[in-house]
Amino acid sequence: MITPAMAQFRVDVAGIGLNQLPIAIANFRGETGSPQKIAAIIAADLGRSGQFRAMDATGAALDELSRPDVALWRQRGADSLVSGSVTRLVDGRYDVRFRLWDTVKAQDLGGQSYAVTVTDLRLSAHRIADFIYEKLTGDKGAFSTRIAYVTKTQHRYQLWVADADGENAQDALTSPEPIISPAWSPNGGQLAYVSFESRKPVVYTHDVASGKRRLVANFRGSNSAPAWSPDGSTLAVTLSRSGGSQLYAIAANGGTPQRLAESNSIDTEPVYSADGRSIYFVSDRGGGPQIYKMPAAGGSAERVTFTGNYNISPALSPDGRWLAYISRVSGNFKLYVMELASGAANGITDTAADESPSFSPNSRLILYVTQTDGHEALVTTSLDGQTKVKLAGNSGDIRQASWGPFNKGG
Repeated sequence: MITPAMAQFRVDVAGIGLNQLPIAIANFRGETGSPQKIAAIIAADLGRSGQFRAMDATGAALDELSRPDVALWRQRGADSLVSGSVTRLVDGRYDVRFRLWDTVKAQDLGGQSYAVTVTDLRLSAHRIADFIYEKLTGDKGAFSTRIAYVTKTQHRYQLWVADADGENAQDALTSPEPIISPAWSPNGGQLAYVSFESRKPVVYTHDVASGKRRLVANFRGSNSAPAWSPDGSTLAVTLSRSGGSQLYAIAANGGTPQRLAESNSIDTEPVYSADGRSIYFVSDRGGGPQIYKMPAAGGSAERVTFTGNYNISPALSPDGRWLAYISRVSGNFKLYVMELASGAANGITDTAADESPSFSPNSRLILYVTQTDGHEALVTTSLDGQTKVKLAGNSGDIRQASWGPFNKGG
């Protein structure tokens, strides 16, 4: 069972994206009596996307029923305006309402209302941010999704599940031995990961809601690097049961693994393409580690990365357009993004110890881990590297991260 974390996260935003949309978010009426400041959470979500610029809304006395003076807000430089309210109901829940205005066209863009428990107040704010993001950009928002990551504190390893902004972290698993490679199932209900509690790497799947888990791969040698197929039926894994590290497919509920390729090299870190037709992976078959792809059912592989002599940790965007990976450059490990159609790749960080990239489910942000001030920290970045957000906490060094899918049915 997941238990709440005591540590809260601090969000730091650095960098300025291009062509940001100016938006004013007025304090919600009644939120001074709310344990969560809804307007501030919405503003932080939109700011983290790199596509919005918050305008001053100080002193605005508005709610979802107000008809704002759009000319005044246009004079303030805001192209859109958000207002709303938070009301505590007699049953202890909170009624959260909002409305979005296009101040340029003087148009009401709609709103919604949520009756939520106190524990879901943050979620309601993330959902409002999703609504605003989709209305104003045309892309689906991913603020109400979840992330998973691992921390190490002395000799304790913990697998956490948190909101997409790093807040509301909950402990899914604690172990004295390493936990690595968390990977979300396509429906968001399970996490696959590797545990060393048996003194060797073993692959489990873990039901996030109940905490129940299933042993999937515990063969001779190493069992590592699980990756879900898009339909959730299969895991690609790296096994050394026949000697060197090789790629296999295995049913998500366990079974007999099927070898995907015959190679004398080390093949590892598989990841499925969004359409399920290909598997991208890391191999040293050309000398140093590079990223290759092959048919999901196995077969001949073709090389994908050609810039640099050390490229690892592939992550594919859900829209199929982008490949993120880690490249060693002059001894530093940096996050790169490649446009798959053209093969053009760019480094988008100035840090030296990046690892573990993972795309948001709308393909617009990348979550990764890097080292700052001597500690590992979670960071999100826009694809152009212009807007970066650090999620820093005191719950230990953060090792690996994975961004979950869109919430099914929500």
